[in-house]
Amino acid sequence: MTSNPEVAYNRHMNWDKDAIFKALSDSTRRVILDELSERNELTLYELTARLIMKHNLSISRQAIAKHLSVLEAAELVISKRKGKYRVLFLNKEPLKNLLKGWLD
Repeated sequence: MTSNPEVAYNRHMNWDKDAIFKALSDSTRRVILDELSERNELTLYELTARLIMKHNLSISRQAIAKHLSVLEAAELVISKRKGKYRVLFLNKEPLKNLLKGWLD
């Protein structure tokens, strides 16, 4: 198994397109994906701080955790435990798979 979480998924996996579109339908979740694409390893605390300071969002860690659960259900975000921290990674494969059919 590779150490890069986004490569760990099978490239031929059939992702739930409805779950992906649901995850992308919310602007806060899109900002979360933007932050993870910019810096692809963030703790929940770091993500919360970036959303509050960089984007002026008044949002709690609990609200962010709810958004993350939607993103994880769509497999756009992968979380792993590193010690006492939950580390978040962007998984680009579902988006690549989704667009591949339309762009090929």
